[in-house]
Amino acid sequence: MTATLERLMRHRRRRLWPAVTVLASLLLAGAVITTWPQTAGTTTSHAATRGLTVATWNMCGVARWKCAGTGSRTAKRDAAAHLATGGGARVIFLQEACASDVAAVRDRLGDSWSSAFRPYTWRGASGHTSTVPCVTGGKEPAGFAVLSATRLAAARLVASQQPTLGLRRGILCAVVADHALTVCNAHLSRPGDDRAHPQWELRDDQLRALAAAAPDDRVVYGGDLNVDPPDQGSPVGVWPSLSYSGHRECDQASAEGRSVRPTHVSGHKLDYLFTGLPRVRCSVRDTHVSDHYALLLTVRTD
Repeated sequence: MTATLERLMRHRRRRLWPAVTVLASLLLAGAVITTWPQTAGTTTSHAATRGLTVATWNMCGVARWKCAGTGSRTAKRDAAAHLATGGGARVIFLQEACASDVAAVRDRLGDSWSSAFRPYTWRGASGHTSTVPCVTGGKEPAGFAVLSATRLAAARLVASQQPTLGLRRGILCAVVADHALTVCNAHLSRPGDDRAHPQWELRDDQLRALAAAAPDDRVVYGGDLNVDPPDQGSPVGVWPSLSYSGHRECDQASAEGRSVRPTHVSGHKLDYLFTGLPRVRCSVRDTHVSDHYALLLTVRTD
């Protein structure tokens, strides 16, 4: 498959999963709801620290994926841009985005902004893999992206277990060069996504691949992980030990705590941001043009 890079850069699955699946994936390869400060009882001034805000948002930009009626493409572009202009985000993870919408948001935000985009793919019964169109019958791909207010370097797709047959999402990492910060945007599989093996659990392997791609402290990773928090309905063993312990989640108030605020209209938390850096604040925003809320995390990078 062909990766689109714009501008400068732009189950545990069963252990009998064939290694060829990994090789194939490589080759084809608002309104603030709530906000909390990092330290209880202390409000951290954004001006008093070198803070960097990272946002993640599933745009629900592919109409046929139960997104019809969630808002026009123009309104979704406006909402994505507002994460920067109104929410202060300097890095934005987008999922379920049309390629031209990512480009339009980047261009609207200014010449300093760069982006990396990766299309979703579909692997058919014959073994042929093709990009997923944003509109049925069209050629423009749908996918997921990282946008940055400064230069992105070393953009790469991380190898992860993907369905043998059906929709393949993925993990896209890059380096925000000005902050020496690794960022990874993931959109993980849902139960039953593998049409050939609907009983297989893929998210545990995918979560481990995501955590392994960003092992040190200078990271922010997450996205639409399509899984509930630990002890909140997720399958036993799906979460790797590094998550919530070695790294902390945006909404995690204590070492023992687990995120419970919903990021989806269904009342589930599906969207996450993890980091090893000190957290300054976390907020959830309803853009009113998606079934997902946006999640924003400010970290201290000095």
